[in-house]
Amino acid sequence: MTTIDAFATGFDEEPGYLNFARFGPIGTTVRSEQLAMNDLLGRGRFGTIESLSSQDERVREAVAALTGFRPDQVAFQPNTTEPLMHAMFGITGTVAMAPSEFPTLPYAAVRSQQALGALAVQWLETDNGRVTPGNIRDQLTDSTTAVGVSLVDFRTGYLADIEGIRQVIGDRLLVVDAIQGFGVVDAPYGIADVVASGGQKWTRAGWGTGFLALSDRAIDQLTPVFSGWTGSEGDDEPVDEVRPPTRGPRAFTVTNPDPTAQARFAAALEDIAAVGVAAINERVLETTSRIIDLADEFGIPVTSSRADHERAGIVVITPPRDQLTVLTASMHNHGVTASTRAGNVRLSAHVSTDEETMTMLRGSFTSFASAINV
Repeated sequence: MTTIDAFATGFDEEPGYLNFARFGPIGTTVRSEQLAMNDLLGRGRFGTIESLSSQDERVREAVAALTGFRPDQVAFQPNTTEPLMHAMFGITGTVAMAPSEFPTLPYAAVRSQQALGALAVQWLETDNGRVTPGNIRDQLTDSTTAVGVSLVDFRTGYLADIEGIRQVIGDRLLVVDAIQGFGVVDAPYGIADVVASGGQKWTRAGWGTGFLALSDRAIDQLTPVFSGWTGSEGDDEPVDEVRPPTRGPRAFTVTNPDPTAQARFAAALEDIAAVGVAAINERVLETTSRIIDLADEFGIPVTSSRADHERAGIVVITPPRDQLTVLTASMHNHGVTASTRAGNVRLSAHVSTDEETMTMLRGSFTSFASAINV
């Protein structure tokens, strides 16, 4: 095991960075892995191809260690969107989801409905943007065959109760977009049927990384519509015939993956497993609590949840609309990096968020308060 402090020292982003919900700067382990892979690719040493090919098993084992799925239930994917497109095109029946979900889920469902006609979309009403077991239960119908939900809502930072959702939906398929929680939330992923995530945010593995994990039930029920030659029965060597899709997550692939991306993702996940997601979550919750306290001190409304069990690494602050520009300018002038959309400022912290960053945030809030009180 690795201590949380030792884990945190593996990252060296610039102070003031509070935008991990958009992109997590990669650390020294991932950079070293990238350099090692570049050396292999550049020199073509004896055994290089075998070494590159071994990254697939490595990354599937790394994902399995953090999700509870078996390695044979996991397929590497280059992002979150593609595996969710695979899932939505593979479902027959009616999928229920909120229209406020990150576009990945709604687009995948609607595109499937438009193209194949085998899937209908049932739009859920939410509790002020929050998808809860209660509001799902009250809207389920006999025709609902699947439910799609984000583990952490990208707008509100709300951490969904996927255990409660599983209880109310019964044996319907549970599809989870995990990108805003994977690597920072110790969630019971194994109760879901479809879990997809990219690695560019909280796992800090860079773009081009991600996975699809499927329960045995999902493997039985999903049709691999987009299934390339790498997802066909038999070995992965091309033959002079088009073979049917294999059984399992590999059926939802279209070509060979990037072994360098797999290595980066595997290295990042192995580091996370060494320290434990629970320890990461504890440190991040401590920091986000400090951000909430700081916003309270300066009278800036916090519109994301304050309860630990309802949040991960995101704090959303919503100043009066006529003060938003002043706040974002103050943050910019103090070197604080965050996301602003729809009148909200989203601050997201990680284990490497340091005292200098908190000092810079305080400075930006101080300037903001001074400007609006002139």
